[in-house]
Amino acid sequence: MPKLDVSRRGLLRTGAVAGAGLALPTIFTAQSAHAFTNEPTGGTVTLGFNVPQTGPYADEGADELRAYELAVEHLNGGGDAGMMNTFSSKALQGNGILGKKVEYVTGDTQTKSDAARASAKSMIEKDGAVMITGGSSSGVAVAVQALCQEAGVIFMAGLTHSNDTTGKDKRANGFRHFFNSYMSGAALAPVLAGAYGTDRKAYHLTADYNWGYTTEEAVKSSTEAMGWDTVAAVKTPLTQTDFSSYIAPVLQSGADTLVLNHYGGNMVNSLTNAVQFGLRDKQVNGKDFQIVVPLYSRLMAKGAGANVKGIFGSTNWHWTLQDEGSKAFVKSFGTKYGFPPSQAAHTTYVQTLLYADAVERAGSFAPCAVAEALEDYEFDGLGNGKTLYRGADHQCFKDVLVVKGKENPTSEFDLLEIVEVTPVDQVTYDPDHPQFSGGALGTCNNGA
Repeated sequence: MPKLDVSRRGLLRTGAVAGAGLALPTIFTAQSAHAFTNEPTGGTVTLGFNVPQTGPYADEGADELRAYELAVEHLNGGGDAGMMNTFSSKALQGNGILGKKVEYVTGDTQTKSDAARASAKSMIEKDGAVMITGGSSSGVAVAVQALCQEAGVIFMAGLTHSNDTTGKDKRANGFRHFFNSYMSGAALAPVLAGAYGTDRKAYHLTADYNWGYTTEEAVKSSTEAMGWDTVAAVKTPLTQTDFSSYIAPVLQSGADTLVLNHYGGNMVNSLTNAVQFGLRDKQVNGKDFQIVVPLYSRLMAKGAGANVKGIFGSTNWHWTLQDEGSKAFVKSFGTKYGFPPSQAAHTTYVQTLLYADAVERAGSFAPCAVAEALEDYEFDGLGNGKTLYRGADHQCFKDVLVVKGKENPTSEFDLLEIVEVTPVDQVTYDPDHPQFSGGALGTCNNGA
């Protein structure tokens, strides 16, 4: 990508000057003269944007990268400043971060943990990134978060929904703004009970990695608590593109509800196959057959087209929200790119601002100082209402949206409607909740 090449070349020149001709990486070395990994020493600071540019979540990754570029523009004083105008904190001044111009490099996670770790490691070692952010897969997020913990840099997770990211695999150097599987289950269950009743038999198709597992567990536990039965739960490969062989057994199972614990292109394909098999036209157990998509996005809805009409799901954020922060972000993003942002774009833009703000408030890029500034930090003005970055697990707590596919969309972007804004209290849980147990946050690592 041209942007990547320009940014990398600029970084190498800066590094050469700052290091007096010795552009040595500070990661994983005990000999570093720096106080922490990749301490910025010149007039710029480099952030690493690690997103899926290929693979089943590439659409999400493309929108994340657009949002990152917009955030950098705003931090450096360009554009209309977006949500910096509505953010409850006023630490950011549009002069970079601590007066240093923000530069960035990018990597392609390919929605593969090994590839994501490799690209993040390269950005830290070779490009001097002081913070890594991004990803549209929880498997990737968990892998990169662990790497950043080892390296001594902050990881601001992108789109990651698995409980594990801030549960058993949480790390002191990692922070998540996006909501999680538990929150989806807690928000969806009452709405599903009201729409479809409490006597249902559910069949789960689940992406075979940690996000799928925790989403299946969360939706099963929340729906079973209200009276639903789970008749089967079948794992599907993340690389699957044709789900016909998985849909056929649903017809013989006695289930009257199909829960698609799939995301991105996987959900588009599995929902399309389910509709092709006529599931939405059938009656089972005297009830109209229903499909539920626990984690929705506008990009997925666009890919699935008319098949999403009337189907319930949950989202972290939606571009039709009318709070001042959301309106400001939609305006900025729409002006720059010509269409509204996705929830993936929203969370990555917000994470970039939150990182920059924490550095400003801490007066330092040192990871442990930044982490301290983020822990138990309450803020507003970035969409979703008042939000808490809980110190115990580095999870954001905020309102959650329940949506469904619009029956009569007015445009290719107007595909989902918000049916309920679930208050934060309904989706809040104790840090030691069973769905999040098994891991320790540990201590922050400043690295070199």
